[in-house]
Amino acid sequence: MTQKLWGGRFVSEPSQVLRRLNDSFAFDRELFDEDVEGSIAWARAIAEAGVLSDDELDAILGALARIEPPADGDYEDVHSYVEAKLYELIGAGAGKLHTGRSRNDQVATDLKLWLKRACGEAIEIVSALATTLATRALEEAATPMPGYTHSKQAEPVTFGHWCLAYVEMLRRDRSRFVSATERGDECPLGSGALAGTPLAIDRDALARSLGFARANANSLDGVSDRDFAAEYLFASSLMLTHVSRMAEDLIFFTSDEASYAELPDAMATGSSRMPQKKNPDVLELARGYAARCIGELTGFLALLKGLPLAYDKDLQLDKEPLFRTRRVIATLVPALRELVAGLSLDRDRMRAAAGSEALIATAVADALAATGMPFREAHDQVSRNLANLGSLVKEHGVTLDGMLAKKNAFGGTAPERVKEAANAALLECSDRS
Repeated sequence: MTQKLWGGRFVSEPSQVLRRLNDSFAFDRELFDEDVEGSIAWARAIAEAGVLSDDELDAILGALARIEPPADGDYEDVHSYVEAKLYELIGAGAGKLHTGRSRNDQVATDLKLWLKRACGEAIEIVSALATTLATRALEEAATPMPGYTHSKQAEPVTFGHWCLAYVEMLRRDRSRFVSATERGDECPLGSGALAGTPLAIDRDALARSLGFARANANSLDGVSDRDFAAEYLFASSLMLTHVSRMAEDLIFFTSDEASYAELPDAMATGSSRMPQKKNPDVLELARGYAARCIGELTGFLALLKGLPLAYDKDLQLDKEPLFRTRRVIATLVPALRELVAGLSLDRDRMRAAAGSEALIATAVADALAATGMPFREAHDQVSRNLANLGSLVKEHGVTLDGMLAKKNAFGGTAPERVKEAANAALLECSDRS
């Protein structure tokens, strides 16, 4: 059995049942890179504090650089794996690395390093989808389609305007990942098990050496704080909620009933029974994964809500939801980006649907109001004469393109406004890339 990092007072070995319950190596080995990075920084910090000689530091740093990423093995967690490999390479001197450090501040540091990278990755992925949508918006700034409220046709908009609605959501999503990173950008290393380290460590310098903005201010909080993880899950859940809404729209747009668009062959599936089917599996999976991520968030908050200070073993269960969510974002969102880029529009059908008399009713009421009639009276008159709406449309010269052009206030669906907004979004995405 691999040497444990604890157990001197225990006479017997842990039960295999306990080990199956307790050990986390099967999933927390994903933190290997972060664990090695934190160990390198800690080795240098304790060498500065006089714990390690130059030769001991060189031996530890050289060995840490040679440790291979884990595959399988009989280890309690990733920390015991790294330490065991260190012992294999340099012998008893490996034991000095843990001086003044606990697995509590070690795993908190590993996780924050991991979260900073996960947020950075999410920011890039979300920005890429926003760029694709903004590009389509520019291309389709003047492509009319029906807009909907209550799942009923309401007023004409353009497909470009529809694209930009999701760009706005993704811009907010990006900002949430950015602000979560800013709040979580503090280093727990040096908090020890809960009371701080007894060594004369410059914790601010240690934090900066790992790329953090600062050290955390309280050791009890440092080892138990998982706010960054919760914020990552929240930002991910809301972002996936947004792309789920987009997926639902696209499922309808590409349905046989609407037929406003067709999915690219490379991003659709068929049926083993019905040869005519072209199924929106990517879009349906977007809805499903959004639901699962919301569950991950609520489960995570439930995990945290009853924990006393400081570290508790419950926190071992914080990692798998994070790992699963990062994998979903890394695969699902790029797939949606490819789908949006390859979407084929039936512009004639979209224009015909957007130009139906029912969708022009509001513009007729506006035209009547422009003559001086109170809008409420105009609204009533149009609603009472829907059967004769065609004559009112002709009488007041209402056209689809004219309707769209008049929605020219900031944020409106007028094609010129859509082009302006799409160019601004593309410029913003370019500046941040």
